[in-house]
Amino acid sequence: MPGVYLGAILLSLTGIVLLDARFGLALARHPARTLAATAAGTAFFLAWDLIGISAGVFVQGDSPLYLGIDLAPHLPLEELVFLVFLSYLSLVCWRAAMRVIEGRTRPVADSDGAERT
Repeated sequence: MPGVYLGAILLSLTGIVLLDARFGLALARHPARTLAATAAGTAFFLAWDLIGISAGVFVQGDSPLYLGIDLAPHLPLEELVFLVFLSYLSLVCWRAAMRVIEGRTRPVADSDGAERT
């Protein structure tokens, strides 16, 4: 069944985008910065993959789940989409963690108005 792997990645990406939109973590809050960070992460991991491919460390396996579209030798289309997903997911998780940490360390005012942490 060609395309199942790409479909799974896109379905997962859709879920992360919906969570991001619901909680205003990254894209809805800072679209330009989010897209730039996702592009930078994707570029880094793509360079990493290309170095690994040229060194013979990374090779593409045969799977009926791939579409069969190769962007370069041993670099299927699904890999690029996965790297975008990985970079965006990392950013959304980081923003969610920062929100939790910030929520726990916010100063709280006592009944007399004095702040405490």
